[in-house]
Parts: sequence; structure tokens; C-alpha cells
Amino acid sequence: MSVRNVVKIGSETLRKKSKPVVNFDDSLHTLLDDMKNTMEEKNGVGIAAVQVGTLRRAIIVEVKEGEYLEIVNPVIIKTKGKVTDSEGCLSIPDFYCDVTRPKYVMIKAQDRNGKEFTFEAKDYTARCVCHEIDHLDGILFVDYTDEGKKYRSKFEGK
Repeated sequence: MSVRNVVKIGSETLRKKSKPVVNFDDSLHTLLDDMKNTMEEKNGVGIAAVQVGTLRRAIIVEVKEGEYLEIVNPVIIKTKGKVTDSEGCLSIPDFYCDVTRPKYVMIKAQDRNGKEFTFEAKDYTARCVCHEIDHLDGILFVDYTDEGKKYRSKFEGK
């Protein structure tokens, strides 16, 4: 396992849509292991493959302290409620703003071996899952608020 560089705001890579994972092989396992190691090293609670420069639909979230969930090819199948809270991101260091996200989310996904599963999350974990899934579609948390859009314009000129 190694620590990879985290792609930062301003890089076009973060705005690209990630491709579905089709090969559940050693290269995927290495990617997931490296993502987890990178997230831990950088004190994150979630990370998407695109944040380490790989355009594959894979994310990791910390569901409890020291307990991680690998999520491959996630699809949100249900949401409930809304809650607004502060967010930050490894790819956007030292900036935080309030974002409204679902209070509850259910996803369908695959694990590192391709086995399908569903996962329900609420509150903070739901926020993390939605934040990371957004990354897979080239969406950043700064896209949701005027304050975030103003900050993002320093890096993207939009």
C-alpha cells in the first residue's frame, strides 16, 4: 500500500465523469488499498478514486472510527430528508461551507470482488457517501453554494 497524491481543485481531472469498474482484479484491490492509506494519511473520512487521479467509480468512506466501507459502482436508489452542515474536502484544502444533503441514503453497489450489496446510511455517513459519489460525476461540494462557487472561481475561473 502506498500514499498517492491527492488531486486538487483546479485540475480538470476532478471535473471528469468516472467510468464503471468492470475488472475486479488486483489492480482494483491495489487502488482501493492505496485510497484507504491516502485517506488515513491525510486525515480524511472519505475519498473517491478520481481524487487520486484514477477515473473509476470507486469510493471509500469511514462509517465508524477505524471502520471503512469500500464502495464500487455506487448508485443512489433512495434518499430521505435534508440536512445542512459544513463540508470540506481533501481536494479543496482549508475551505469549508454549508451544503444541504439527504439525511438518509440507500445505495446499491459492489465490493472489491464484484459482489453486489445495498447499504443504508444516515446523518454524517450519508453526507460522506453523497459527497464522494458526487466526485464520481465531476461534482464538487463548492458547486452547491454561492460562497463555494466564489471560492472555486479562484481555481477554475468560472
